[in-house]
Amino acid sequence: MTPVRHVVVAVPARDEELVLGRCLAAIGRAVRDLAAHRSGIGVDVVVALDRCRDASASVVAAHPALAVTLDAGAAGAARHLAVTVGRSLPGASRAGSTATWLASTDADSEVPVHWLSEQVRLADAGHDLVVGTVEPHPDLAPGAAAAWRARHVLEEGHPHVHGANLGVRADAYDEAGGFPPWPTHEDVELVRRVRAAGRASVATDRLRVVTSARLVGRSPGGFAAYLGDLLVTPSAEVEPA
Repeated sequence: MTPVRHVVVAVPARDEELVLGRCLAAIGRAVRDLAAHRSGIGVDVVVALDRCRDASASVVAAHPALAVTLDAGAAGAARHLAVTVGRSLPGASRAGSTATWLASTDADSEVPVHWLSEQVRLADAGHDLVVGTVEPHPDLAPGAAAAWRARHVLEEGHPHVHGANLGVRADAYDEAGGFPPWPTHEDVELVRRVRAAGRASVATDRLRVVTSARLVGRSPGGFAAYLGDLLVTPSAEVEPA
């Protein structure tokens, strides 16, 4: 297995100026931790600003990240654009598709400090796909929090898929056709295609991401809507990515 030599972090955002700074600060800590554990790996962070009408671009400008814009209104299109632009930059271009790792999170999420180090370790161990877990922020409404905990056992081999905590080798991403330009569930579809192609994958709780506990989100049918539904129907069976 070719060792990872470059990482692209893709972050879709739509009017996230209030939380984007915390997201990028957490990614910055993860980048520094990776550098401390593995020398010679470059990282590019790309934020895809999709129909943003707020000051999200100014937030990105305050961090070591690149902002790109689109008017799709779809998380899948935004993730794919961030990946595409990141891969066109010199670091990923030099590394090539087999040595480039693509990490995905969300603008309303905060990754742990070892997020990138653990993904790269798993990639170098032979995995082409890393599917992580998320948990809502502790300020989630008590009723929804209890319902969420009743339905989630965060452990190795978990069944969940979240675009807020996902990593894939670039050549496997290409083989699967990338993120489809869908408003939601683009992450589930990418994971399905990568696994269907027979690529080595791991579902792990070792790099859990904390995501927003808001009940009204930017994507209809997304994680925020799911949390809101738990207040009404605690036994809800379908969890969006």
